[in-house]
Amino acid sequence: MTNTDDTVLIHTDGACLGNPGPGGYGAILSMGGNEREIAAGYALTTNNRMEILAVIAALETLTRPCRARVVTDSMYVRDAIEKRWLANWKRNGWKTAAKTDVKNRDLWMRLDALLAQHKVTLEWVRGHTGHPLNERCDALARKAAQQRGLPKDEGYKP
Repeated sequence: MTNTDDTVLIHTDGACLGNPGPGGYGAILSMGGNEREIAAGYALTTNNRMEILAVIAALETLTRPCRARVVTDSMYVRDAIEKRWLANWKRNGWKTAAKTDVKNRDLWMRLDALLAQHKVTLEWVRGHTGHPLNERCDALARKAAQQRGLPKDEGYKP
């Protein structure tokens, strides 16, 4: 799919070297012929946290409300938004349908606030199948996870 001039195209990926283990995220934002890469890593986290944080970090770089098309290989992120899990968790006091606490609540709350600011659509792609920008995001995420002296993921609860 091509990108329209008034929509930010965002590709994201998260990675974890062990799960849990050192992790990282990578994102590529494209608009109007311009491109920006972002990435960061954490000493101990999970792959799901990094998948969510990749989307959050990308949306947090936007300086004004806009349309964004997020391309992710995370079914967890896609389903939480498209199948309205996120809306239901919020409505149910951050409890799942089974009445248990929602995992990664801190990140879902941040993402929920960003989704209220921006008009976001999601597109899922199968990971590790040669999609060039997904592969680049994966490389960014893995490189970030391999850095020395990574900060603690304050929201991670073993």
